[in-house]
Amino acid sequence: MNLPARFDDVAHLEEVMSRPSEDLVTELERAPGDIMVLGVGGKMGPTLARMAQRAAPGRRVIGVARFSQPGLRGELEQHGIECIEADLLSRDALERLPEPANIVFMAGRKFGSTGSEWLTWAMNAYVPALVAERFAQSRIVAFSTACVYPFVGTAGNGATEDMPPTAPSGEYANSCVARERMFQHFSHEYATPGRLLRLSYAIDMRYGVLHDVAHKVLHGEPIDLAMGHANVIWQGDANDWALRSLAHCDTPTSPLNLSGPKISIRDVATRLGERLGRPPVLQGQEAATAWLVDCSEAFRLFGPPQVSLDRMLDWTADWVQRGGASLGKPTHYEARDGKY
Repeated sequence: MNLPARFDDVAHLEEVMSRPSEDLVTELERAPGDIMVLGVGGKMGPTLARMAQRAAPGRRVIGVARFSQPGLRGELEQHGIECIEADLLSRDALERLPEPANIVFMAGRKFGSTGSEWLTWAMNAYVPALVAERFAQSRIVAFSTACVYPFVGTAGNGATEDMPPTAPSGEYANSCVARERMFQHFSHEYATPGRLLRLSYAIDMRYGVLHDVAHKVLHGEPIDLAMGHANVIWQGDANDWALRSLAHCDTPTSPLNLSGPKISIRDVATRLGERLGRPPVLQGQEAATAWLVDCSEAFRLFGPPQVSLDRMLDWTADWVQRGGASLGKPTHYEARDGKY
């Protein structure tokens, strides 16, 4: 893929993040039929839907959400995405949706969980049960999170898919285990093929771990090193792999770690500081454990990520230094208590 040295603006950024690889175009032929993205209004949904449409222009690509963000529906429709407004908590709304061969489930709730835990559990456990039952005849690739794992030692490569999902403290992480269990239950019940994508920190210029660290470096804010390691992956790669997973569904559904190699927060802060001309303000010491995932299986299926850490650091430093747009949604990657 021909990658730019920098992004001119948001439109350029989103165009690059929605470019399909040749491998995606080829592999989608093994997952025929229309594609519906449930929860298309989130941070990743719009570019993933656009990528699906670009990879399979002859198919119907449907985006479902409440569309509370002004202008998003019209923007997606301009790119050939059929948009349907629906509340996924409603059985009636789900019944009125079409029944395509391929479902990408992206709905969920994380931030704001503390104080309204009941809604978090409804979105992360009840909605998956409704969806898994309603679309039992479809392939279902469902986004999950590395937070379903316990912390693992930072000296290793991270948790592998065969590690039982025993989440640490926190309502959010435990509700995500419930999400997986609901998809697993109905996959066993109806022989629904699927994948559970345990994503760890997709990177966009407007949000993500590198964006958070770069912003702190630029403004001289302290960077807490307690959660000293993480996995990150370029959002375009994450979109590509998620869609390619439709061609790698298992019956019953199975987990797949989806991210890039392990990074050190201290290291990326230092390297961003070099690019920004400002030394980072580092605080504390790295804990011996972190949420880390071993992505060897994803690399076997899809190859290595197309976008390297160095390129992501270059892009991020340039974007932040120029005052590029931010979603204003910190990842809170440094949280170790599971409270969001």
